[in-house]
Amino acid sequence: MPQPDLVIFDCDGVLVDSEIIAARVEAELITLAGYEISAEEIAETYAGLTFKDILMRVEEKSKIPFQASLIDRAEDLVDRKLRSDVRAIDGVREAVAAVTLPHCICSNSRSERIEFMLEKVHLLPFFAGRIFSALEIPSKKTKPAPDVFLFAAEKLNANPASTFVIEDSVHGVHGARTAGMRVIGFTGASHSYPGHADALTEAGAETVIRRWAELKSVIAALSEWSADA
Repeated sequence: MPQPDLVIFDCDGVLVDSEIIAARVEAELITLAGYEISAEEIAETYAGLTFKDILMRVEEKSKIPFQASLIDRAEDLVDRKLRSDVRAIDGVREAVAAVTLPHCICSNSRSERIEFMLEKVHLLPFFAGRIFSALEIPSKKTKPAPDVFLFAAEKLNANPASTFVIEDSVHGVHGARTAGMRVIGFTGASHSYPGHADALTEAGAETVIRRWAELKSVIAALSEWSADA
């Protein structure tokens, strides 16, 4: 059976249950700034985007100008909450440990944030030296742009067509598919919502898993399917 060249994990909402924490902080800040929005709406509509991009999209929709200082305020508050509250997704440590293929992280979060979260939940050793932040690659283009995925594949000598990406957001799925990669959707985090799996499939995920215990068999099955196709 052919083996993938690379397995790419998103971080927020895939490895760590951080999306709902960030969404609550961001929703409160945007609401206080004059546009009422819930954490659930942020999680469903804007998960996978940087807060700067979320703010720009909400600003365009609401026609309310937000102060740029809100971005730094959000970063600081989210960091504090993550340092105290972030947890690993159930079963992720065993799933990542079972991945013997080359693997890495591609995320819209800063590498500093990724590293302190992974260190807190004891996942950092699995990814040390293979963490790619879209904010820190040469183009600085964040998901849904494909740049961070293609940058990681180039650095790790992987063929994008032979790369699997695990993503929890529609924006992340779009980015990975634009990069020419195969996508497994993930809906096992606390920010998951009714219709989440369908949304990921419609965005281009070949299949969707809710439990990490399914990962190994799904990669094997999709690899076999590719060989038979």
